[in-house]
Amino acid sequence: MIRFLLLATTLFPFLCACSGIGTSDVNTDNSGFSNLLNSVVKIDVWLKSQANGDNFTERTIGSGVIMSEDGLILTNSHVVNEYATKLIVTLPNLERVHAKFVGWDHWTDLAVIALDMDELKRRGLQNKFSHAEFGDSSKLRAGDIVYAVGTPHGFARTVTRGIISNVDRYFEGTLLNSGYETGNFNTWLQTDAAINPGNSGGPLVTPDGKVVGINTRAIINSNNLGFSVPSSVAESVMKELVKKSKVERAYIGITPAPLQDMENFFDLDINCGMLVQNVDTGSPAALAGITPGDIILKINSEYVDGRFPEQLPAIMNKIASMKAGDTVVMSVMRNGKAFECSAVCEPLESRVGHEYALEKWGVGLREITKSYARESKIKSNSNMMVIGVRNGYPFEVAGINSGDIITSINKVDIKNFDDLKKAYDAYVKSPKRTLVEIQRAGAISYHVIEP
Repeated sequence: MIRFLLLATTLFPFLCACSGIGTSDVNTDNSGFSNLLNSVVKIDVWLKSQANGDNFTERTIGSGVIMSEDGLILTNSHVVNEYATKLIVTLPNLERVHAKFVGWDHWTDLAVIALDMDELKRRGLQNKFSHAEFGDSSKLRAGDIVYAVGTPHGFARTVTRGIISNVDRYFEGTLLNSGYETGNFNTWLQTDAAINPGNSGGPLVTPDGKVVGINTRAIINSNNLGFSVPSSVAESVMKELVKKSKVERAYIGITPAPLQDMENFFDLDINCGMLVQNVDTGSPAALAGITPGDIILKINSEYVDGRFPEQLPAIMNKIASMKAGDTVVMSVMRNGKAFECSAVCEPLESRVGHEYALEKWGVGLREITKSYARESKIKSNSNMMVIGVRNGYPFEVAGINSGDIITSINKVDIKNFDDLKKAYDAYVKSPKRTLVEIQRAGAISYHVIEP
């Protein structure tokens, strides 16, 4: 199994040497590269987590690149997300200033934060940084020279040199530790420029200082196998995050697989069709009659070619780029017979819902999203799942465990966090024995929590 290291976050303590290099390969006029160096920052992040049944804070570091005059910084979503409670940015001149969270998109592992411009003006720092510009990642070819710039292990503005090793690498999976999905809708740039923990969110740049990627991950125990989100993806995602704080996508509930070496078994022409590996229960695709093993030949009258893994993200992005409520018309082949069917798009949701903590009860909670419920075959009127309990606190003493779904409090139905918060606030105001109904593995049980 290939193991990935998402390099964002250097957890303290870490200490490791990292080499930097000069810019001898940079054009004679290296003003663009110098400008780029003055736009790369270190980001100290304080992230809140509810996994242990309370609001505890974890500190990490990562990199970022300033992409606008008004201090908008592009980084990775595994560096910064909506649970960030404090952000401190170290500017190129080593001054530390506050920043605020703008938005994140775990599907592409990108996030945007903004420098506190009022603080910068008050301290006379508004002219102490530059902003970088995007380059065109679609023009990159294997062998092109690139530089990875960032703050590996907290070392400010470290530059490593390498080449583009591959322009179309495919990874799909989850962000380590968080469970959030990533890589479904884009491929990645591969480089041998050294990328280490703390580099995540820093730019991959051409010799003239143009940002062609955002450094994201590497393979553990490898020799310089690093990967970056292409600028063609990062630029459009950043615009959406600045505008809406998120990227809205459509979902129909299919998981694709490449057809490579299987065309003859399905009586297909080479370079035609995409294999359906899985269909989410109750999803639009399932309701439209799509089943695992079907071959999708066309999407909205356009032929699709899913022969190789690297071709799948573009096909899935074609669907994701539609809007909820739009109709996807698919030409499908099953057992040698072609037919047409339609699916109405739903909003794309992560399998990982928003998290909360009720500290006096010592319980961490997560919303059960529609995606997770379908995947786990959960049938419940409540979307409140326990993800952690603290030793010695009421929920742990009462025998409530991670994975339990809270369905009622004192015989009052719980459907969402607002319902649960009302019951919790009443308990805090007047602590007393409380009856909690939970659903565990499809069965109902009752537990009493004591003040």
